[in-house]
Amino acid sequence: MFWRLLKLTLGVLVVLALLVLVGGYYYAKTATLPRTSGRLALSGLSATAEIQRDAYGVIRIEAQSLADLFFAQGVAHAQERLWQMEFQRRLGAGRLAEVLGEAALPTDRFMRTLGVYRAAEEAYRALSPEIRDQLDAYVAGINAYLETNPPLPLEFRLLGFRPEPWKPADALVWAKLMSWELSKNYDQELKRYRLLARGLSKERINQLMPPYPEDAPTVVKSVAALPEAGAETLADALLELSQKTRVGLWASNNWVVAPWRSKSGGALLANDPHLRLTAPSIWILMELSAPGFHAVGASFPGLPGIVIGRNDRIAWGVTNMGADVQDLYVLEEVGGGYRYKGEVRPYRVREEVIPVKGRDPERLRVRETVYGPVISDVVEVPGQAPLALRWVSLDPGDTTLEAFMRLQRARSFEEFLAALRYYVAPSQNFVYADRSGKIAYIAPGRIPIRKPGHSGAYPVPGNGAWDWQGWIPFEALPRVEDPPEGYIVTANQKPVPKDYPYLLGVDWAEPYRAERIEALLRAEEKHDLESLAAIQLDEVSLLFWAFKPVLERIHPKSEAARAWQQRLLAWDGDARAKSEEASVFEAWYTELTRLPEAEVGERYWEEPRYLLRAMLEGDPACTARGVGCLEFAADALEAALRRLGEEVPPWGQLHPAVFRHLVMSQDPRLRRLFERRIAHGGDRYTVNVGIYRPEGFRMFWGPSYRQLVDLGRPEESRFIHPMGQSGNVFSRHYADLLPLWARGAYLPMRAGAPKARLVLEPGR
Repeated sequence: MFWRLLKLTLGVLVVLALLVLVGGYYYAKTATLPRTSGRLALSGLSATAEIQRDAYGVIRIEAQSLADLFFAQGVAHAQERLWQMEFQRRLGAGRLAEVLGEAALPTDRFMRTLGVYRAAEEAYRALSPEIRDQLDAYVAGINAYLETNPPLPLEFRLLGFRPEPWKPADALVWAKLMSWELSKNYDQELKRYRLLARGLSKERINQLMPPYPEDAPTVVKSVAALPEAGAETLADALLELSQKTRVGLWASNNWVVAPWRSKSGGALLANDPHLRLTAPSIWILMELSAPGFHAVGASFPGLPGIVIGRNDRIAWGVTNMGADVQDLYVLEEVGGGYRYKGEVRPYRVREEVIPVKGRDPERLRVRETVYGPVISDVVEVPGQAPLALRWVSLDPGDTTLEAFMRLQRARSFEEFLAALRYYVAPSQNFVYADRSGKIAYIAPGRIPIRKPGHSGAYPVPGNGAWDWQGWIPFEALPRVEDPPEGYIVTANQKPVPKDYPYLLGVDWAEPYRAERIEALLRAEEKHDLESLAAIQLDEVSLLFWAFKPVLERIHPKSEAARAWQQRLLAWDGDARAKSEEASVFEAWYTELTRLPEAEVGERYWEEPRYLLRAMLEGDPACTARGVGCLEFAADALEAALRRLGEEVPPWGQLHPAVFRHLVMSQDPRLRRLFERRIAHGGDRYTVNVGIYRPEGFRMFWGPSYRQLVDLGRPEESRFIHPMGQSGNVFSRHYADLLPLWARGAYLPMRAGAPKARLVLEPGR
């Protein structure tokens, strides 16, 4: 939501940018790069620590205590990603307009209304003293680095301000924002609500947003495999609901393979979380070492520890589970309040003062309810009744950081589970493997129990009748241990079979990626890192194979369309970057998605099962257009070819992965300096995902990190992320990993031989 709101006016930047581009390039380059060698004295450090960087900028930190380790990690993150960290905390705090101007106000209003920074402050108070101390050490490292008056990245110079000292909530607010980005039911509820307002029936909406197929793969194959939660606990939450489900916006893969299916004799683990592609990358690769602690993998700039990775005993991977942890409540206003449980409750009102660059501050009046903030005050919704948002991540007691800080030190599945009991949101699919050969899966998180009749698909009355009834107990959360298949696969598909006694949500990704991964795992008796890499990079589109029967039945009108129809029917469905067939198929499918635009009010309607049924069985949207659906499909092929032109470009040229700088890409003169793009294959449903915007086919969402672990030969494990380790546009590590990532290469999952050493010493 906030990404769509972020439309920034950068007029003042244009003048500054011209100065940089015309006369200040070399000065800016030398004046913005951090010091990575030698010695640096920092107050707050108790003993000497060392930050090493290898040839690709992968960081290894060695310290003599956990506190000093996370202190040094704060230093290293600030050195490489200070602007990114600044943007993240300002976004979460609703303080972008303070440095970017009036055009950032919609984003700030939304963030202030949600109250995510207030929730981050509360989350800090919920941490145990041990983990709070570790977070404090991390923040102290950032501040100690800032106190050295270091060179600042170009963004600070262009915008004309210096960063303030950090607070613990500045770190935790990024975790809240990631939770928001991965908790998408809010958007889907609003989408259905708007369709209702257009006069569509719920029956028609269920046709347009069809249920998850019952024969599609789930992560948990049998409810009987779940641990016993206790009869009384389960009975309290049995829900007889119609679990209407539809495709979500998530895309990530992970899987684990048992030792008996591994060539090395050790368990294997693969993970590639698919997130927004940004410049710089959302991740930074690190190896952290202190007495009794060693972990390597991907870290989040702005947060301590390793988020996805391995230690000396275990490995773990993460994808979005997609549980519904958000609900919208329609309020009945009475006077200056709202009706709740038979009485009129006054709104709790707080005033937010938003500083705005170049003008007086704005005062925002935020109304709070028993559910949460009234979001209709800042978001356009149908009808006159206000809408309040209930979201798990706004509740007190969020100890998600505690879970991550504990799990990276786990040495067994029992310790891993113990850590995940602290996990709150967003609910994720964790896969696990260890040196003993165990593989497992669990989806932890605080997932609400709703009353029968409340599926979470639509807003409900906020009168107290549809309040949440508690949380699914940890013991009953989806879990698998050492399955007979010898593998566990998650790809954002529905995680549980239909007889699971709890409603987890109503929005799941299409099963194409899960089906393809399972098929490729079954195709070989034993696997190694090479075969797992081939799966991660697979670009065969099961969407094409699903729609091939439509291609077989249409009768194109032009000779060119008939020729392309035959080429597509002979195609293997591999949407590789060099494929011209992929360009035509994806353009044709995009034209098909325009079928119900008059009915739904959206130009493109990305619902493959609805479209497939319509093409093969007919649909009212075709009738409204005055054509048969197969005739519409034939016309769509003609339209696709007109759009592509006489010389059809290869898919990678039409479909580049675009790494946008979230501020500087808004101005065309700065875009060329900060933004990167590179040819990429795949589509929304391929394992090597390539989610694109239908307006221009450019890819803005994809594999943000790839990890392959062999616990039989852990030293051979691999990882990679796009762009580079540095967020500084003048650094040689700003985008040096991008070509490797694009061609499917990996780095060894450890820091290589050090090319630079920075020794941190205790200062006064």
